[in-house]
Amino acid sequence: MSRALAPTLKAVLLLGAALLFAAASTSWGVAAERALKKASLIPLWSPQAQFAGYYTALDKGIYRQHGVDLTIISGGPNYPSSEYLREGKADFALLWLTTAIQERADGVPLVNLAQIVQQSSMMLVAKKSSGISTPADMNGKKVGLWGGPFAIPPHTFFKQHHLQVQEVPQSYTVNLFLRGGIDVASAMWYNEYHTLLNSGLDADELSVFLLKEHGVNLPEDGLYALEETVRNDPALAEAFTRASLAGWEYAFAHPDEALDIVIKYMRAAKVPANRMHQKWMLERMRDLITPQGNHKASGLLRQEDYEAARQILHKDGNIPAAPDFNAFVWRFDARR
Repeated sequence: MSRALAPTLKAVLLLGAALLFAAASTSWGVAAERALKKASLIPLWSPQAQFAGYYTALDKGIYRQHGVDLTIISGGPNYPSSEYLREGKADFALLWLTTAIQERADGVPLVNLAQIVQQSSMMLVAKKSSGISTPADMNGKKVGLWGGPFAIPPHTFFKQHHLQVQEVPQSYTVNLFLRGGIDVASAMWYNEYHTLLNSGLDADELSVFLLKEHGVNLPEDGLYALEETVRNDPALAEAFTRASLAGWEYAFAHPDEALDIVIKYMRAAKVPANRMHQKWMLERMRDLITPQGNHKASGLLRQEDYEAARQILHKDGNIPAAPDFNAFVWRFDARR
């Protein structure tokens, strides 16, 4: 072989090696893609910072790192997460604990994978100018209530304080309260309360009744799946749960980036996005999920919290009975 041909042969060999490497890399990539398990999650509402952990985990590839090809279904009043889970339209769902216990009592075989929000953030809010400064002052007043499971905590509050109020259906805005149509509004600490402050009301103009400070501390957002989903693929349930918790950790460690991600998904869903409001929401979710001095394990539903919610539901006639705690909870980090 002449020296003139040697460089050409070398180039051909190098090109061949590169093509083989590229083909191998492509095959590996395809195999890795096929190894991902498809799953879906439906939150309680449309995209907002209340669900920043899940959107962050999706956008940053955390679910994929855990082997899950996740789709997040946009929730809302026309897309109840309990219905989607019950009918198999979603593999995983966010539910309030009271909703989940009611569903289970009605025969839906769901299980708690993780209790993300381990306390109540619901409140009743009144203007001090209306003369309401104590629970007793609400007697006979018009109180705005959301429907379904969201009315359970206020109803328990009314019974504990022996109140007879005029219940008025409340929409998903606080306009009726601002216009004087009701005396008391339902609000979430991370959402509607901030909207009231942004409307021009000062905090010292409001009487705020955090339900958890009045004996009604019902845990809220939790991750759920049907027993069949967990039984058929416990590895998927574990991977999804771990990735979700990791998503919250990342969101709290990188709040500005998490807000960018949430707002991107809000705009894609054509949901109005106010960064200041979403920042408040993310900060309050951090306070709720990882409060200072919290001695509870992250994501863990405690049996005493479950029993307290079960007793409230049973006493108020919402359920005839509730499942055993150990049947209701699936621990991804426990040997089964």
